[in-house]
Amino acid sequence: MKGIILAGGKGTRLHPLTISTSKQLLPVYDKPMVYYPLSMLMLAGIREILVISSPEALPAFKDLLGDGHQWGLEFSYVQQDHPRGLADAFLLGKDFINRQPVSLILGDNIFFGHGLPDSLRKASELQEGALIFAYPVRDPERYGVVEFDEHGKALSIEEKPEKPRSHYAVPGIYFYDGRVVEFAESLTPSARGELEITDLNCIYLENSELRVEVLGRGVAWLDAGTHESLLQAAQFVQTLEDRQGMMISCPEEIAYRLGFIDRETLLQQAKMINNQYGDYLLRLLEEEIPFHNAG
Repeated sequence: MKGIILAGGKGTRLHPLTISTSKQLLPVYDKPMVYYPLSMLMLAGIREILVISSPEALPAFKDLLGDGHQWGLEFSYVQQDHPRGLADAFLLGKDFINRQPVSLILGDNIFFGHGLPDSLRKASELQEGALIFAYPVRDPERYGVVEFDEHGKALSIEEKPEKPRSHYAVPGIYFYDGRVVEFAESLTPSARGELEITDLNCIYLENSELRVEVLGRGVAWLDAGTHESLLQAAQFVQTLEDRQGMMISCPEEIAYRLGFIDRETLLQQAKMINNQYGDYLLRLLEEEIPFHNAG
């Protein structure tokens, strides 16, 4: 399976922070925001990744991420001239996807929780249909909302409904089979002028090919798209890392643990970072810190 990180948009909810930089390049405590969704794809075992961003921001992403070899990955890049909705990622990534299964993750979504890597790895084995997740929220009208029947089967999905039929929102990570480009090409823009990911999911739902898995209380999902949520995300990461002594969403650690890179490669990267981040990577090699199953 291949992966796409959608890191476009203007980030207007974060102005003035994002006037001169991409939202997904902002720091969330000790690492760039984009490291968090990247880490989720890595935990799923995905190593071929396409980064989509604006023409202005794309050079900065290339400077930050490079070609991916430092983490045993392979990055490609495509620019999105104008935000046209989440499903536009599949049109922009058509050649990259090449009719293969693909996962899309939003560049400002942060996930953490026990058992999450296992769920991601299982999801990445998808060959037919689509798989999305559902997460209970207090304000479902801000998201795509899943309605379930009494047996837990998905009945409908609505995008930002005025009167939500449930309190289960769809987080920003999705898994699709190789037909996703074909289905995305059939979409028409919504009233907002966007190609909606919800409309794409509804195609799979109508074909009885959509699986929806509920993320329980053991999983945290943070959308760092406002000043308040950006601060909350940073505080969340800091609190957990200080308490546990282990990093969240550290690409170097994940690459090493999963065998994408060897000890020497990790050591070289650790020596290039002269701060607590680099010290943590060195400690991984010295103490063989157990790998937590949370992300």
